Amino acid sequence: MATGMLVDGQWTNEAYEQDDQGRFKRNPTKFRDRVSADGSTGFKAEVARYHLYVSLACPWAHRTLIMRQLKGLEEAISLSIVDPFMDKDGWEFSDAPGCIPDTVNGARYLREIYVKADPNCTGRVTVPVLWDKEKGTIVNNESREIIRMFDTEFEGIAKNSTSFYPQPRREEIEQAIDAIYQPINNGVYRAGFATKQYAYEEAVTELFEALDYWEDVLSKQRYMCGDAITEADFCMFTTLFRFDSVYYVHFKCNLKRIVDYPHLWKYLKDLYQQPGVKETCNLDQIKQHYYKSHPHVNPMGIVPKGPIINFEESHNRHLLNTKAGVGTLERSGVNITTELL
Repeated sequence: MATGMLVDGQWTNEAYEQDDQGRFKRNPTKFRDRVSADGSTGFKAEVARYHLYVSLACPWAHRTLIMRQLKGLEEAISLSIVDPFMDKDGWEFSDAPGCIPDTVNGARYLREIYVKADPNCTGRVTVPVLWDKEKGTIVNNESREIIRMFDTEFEGIAKNSTSFYPQPRREEIEQAIDAIYQPINNGVYRAGFATKQYAYEEAVTELFEALDYWEDVLSKQRYMCGDAITEADFCMFTTLFRFDSVYYVHFKCNLKRIVDYPHLWKYLKDLYQQPGVKETCNLDQIKQHYYKSHPHVNPMGIVPKGPIINFEESHNRHLLNTKAGVGTLERSGVNITTELL
């Protein structure tokens, strides 16, 4: 399972970490500074100061692309999109369709950006990356924190004032994001990159227990935290959007497809059809990345033509009788964050 990472600023071929039972272990993100509206963090929210590096294939990067789009920050925060194929040299900038070169630092590989920020950097070179043009460094490479900054700290710059992290629902939003991370967002990778049967079955079981839970919640309310879209929904969306095309086959998450869940499927279409969301979605790049970039999973690199999925179908989720408070993050008196993580 060869892949690449930086060790003391040098690019090396290192496998993904596994524990002794074959469980995939995700490396923590390294850069965790924050942009703030008032500049108190040392990184002030300003027009044209920041640059976002993403892959259209990556679900974590996709979150940030959605938030940038929905908040109307396209002109304020410039963008580079790496090539969907990731080989032994890591994420690369190219002139392939749908890609945008590095217009800020002129890099060929994303790893050059990491070394520019920290010449002795050790760790995985991942997307998304939020770059500060003024200080010439990486601010943050943690998707959850980047979408929060876009949502809350760029209010004076964003063209859209809609908050996806409203004050009255913040605790519930945090619980929901926490609850889906390990079994769903990371769960598909835990299944796909497991190297022993036990580790795979453990991950798949937890994944579908969590999907079953949210199927039940979303049968009672339109969105994860009530009747309004929040950050939690976008954190769920990017995994669900890739599920039937990639995770079901490529990562062996094949107990059910999302289209087999009546409420999750309609919920997925509802989010996809929100203004601005589908413009950030590129299934071709998603499939090109996963099926060609993981030879340990798909040695021949053949990309399947299907499945045929129509995200434009009617969902009628607006007819659901929703109200705040329905579908709390509890089941049988046990908090789902504790139960599923």
